[in-house]
Parts: sequence; structure tokens; C-alpha cells
Amino acid sequence: MQVIKEAVNDPTCQHDQAPDRQSPSADVTDTAARFFRALGDPARLRVVAELAGRELCVSEIAELTGDSLSSVSQRLRVLRAEGLVTRRRDGKHIHYALRDDHVSALVANGIEHATEDHDSHSEDES
Repeated sequence: MQVIKEAVNDPTCQHDQAPDRQSPSADVTDTAARFFRALGDPARLRVVAELAGRELCVSEIAELTGDSLSSVSQRLRVLRAEGLVTRRRDGKHIHYALRDDHVSALVANGIEHATEDHDSHSEDES
């Protein structure tokens, strides 16, 4: 609670002058939370990362991730249900791709952030 009191009493805090902006609706935050839950599983995140910038079939994804066809299919089902991937039939093969550039950017930013060197809690301790 000490941190909260300091922020409230801090004369440099400009919270009263924050720009006006519309908060996202509950429907929008619910949808975004479902995206993050779907991407929150490391195995599903690996599938999405493999699909970045390309289209792959289930067997290609299984080979790249080292997972079974049934596991990859299940992961793709969840990702597709949440609107993160699309599929296209080509004869007997079904090719999967990321829904759009937003999904690609979201995953790329998350992975980039995870690879950065972060001093945990360094700002909280000052």
C-alpha cells in the first residue's frame, strides 16, 4: 500500500490531466482475454509462431514442433475457434495460416519481449 499512497501524494503525477479515451467494452476485453488464453499455452504458442508469415498443413506443423498429428490438430482447433488461425482446403490437405497481421504482430511482440533482458522489479524497488 505504500506505493499507492506515494503515487496519490506525488505532485508530479498528472492523473487529473490524462487524455480522454474510451475504455474498451466488456465484449472486447472478453474477446481479447480469450485470445490471450489460447496463446497462453506454450504448445499452442509454438504452433502460432511456426505459422508466422506462412501457411502449413498439420503434418508440417507436427514435424516442426515434434508433436503428434492429433495434438497439433487439437491445438489448431482451439486456435481456430478463437479466430487466431484460418484454414484452406487444397485437395486432401488443409493448410493453416494466421488470421491476419494483428495475430502475427501480437505473437512477435510477445516473443521479442520474452527474449529481452528484464530486471525484475527494478522499478518497484526504487
